[in-house]
Amino acid sequence: MLIVLPPSESKSNRRRGKPVDPRTWSFPELADTRTAVATHLRRASESPTATVDLGVSPGLVAEVARNLTLDTAPATPAAEVYTGVLYDALGLDSMDASARRRANQWVVIVSALHGAVRLKDRITAYRLSMDVNLAGLGPVAAAWRPVLDDVLVPAAGREVVVDCRSSTYAAAWTPTGDVADRWVQIRVPGASHMAKHTRGLVARHLCVSGQRARTPEKLAAIIGEAFDVDLTPPARRGKPSILDVTAR
Repeated sequence: MLIVLPPSESKSNRRRGKPVDPRTWSFPELADTRTAVATHLRRASESPTATVDLGVSPGLVAEVARNLTLDTAPATPAAEVYTGVLYDALGLDSMDASARRRANQWVVIVSALHGAVRLKDRITAYRLSMDVNLAGLGPVAAAWRPVLDDVLVPAAGREVVVDCRSSTYAAAWTPTGDVADRWVQIRVPGASHMAKHTRGLVARHLCVSGQRARTPEKLAAIIGEAFDVDLTPPARRGKPSILDVTAR
């Protein structure tokens, strides 16, 4: 099972601790692209027009400044760095040991800075969105698109891809080959706040139940134990099945 989550805009960091060691992160095959993105992000963050270039409001100068300490800020598990509605609903801290272990194995966060990380990877807070165009690099999503398939397809194995990403982060990876036939996008009718909350609950339900799925139909049955669901087959080969999910 591969549960793909977006990062959160809000991020936190430990105040003390050793700095990051990228060699310890999951998916070491992404190292070169990670370095390139981080290098161009630092240059953009040093610019007097940094907030404009990164597409954030002037009031977020302090968050942009975090991009200048990526190598020295205390390393913090991604499970703690990413906060907000979706991650509150995921509720890792309240999972038992078995569910937490499954979350660590199944959940992958698609990140504009790191490409893809797991919950236990020790990273630092940063400010960068996947839809930013970095000078010298180009669109961030386009930088990740050629390399993510090589690591995420093996991560999915023979089971489904449960895609909880927003459209911004979906632009960085489209599953290919046989994995595309097992690709399910979780769609939630209503406001974005409720969509984030419900996607977090869906990811939690899968980790807590421990049930595995090799087909979109089996996934719909598992999620349907706790939610109202409606599965729509893919429009054509290479497109995802759409699972509409509504909390009861």
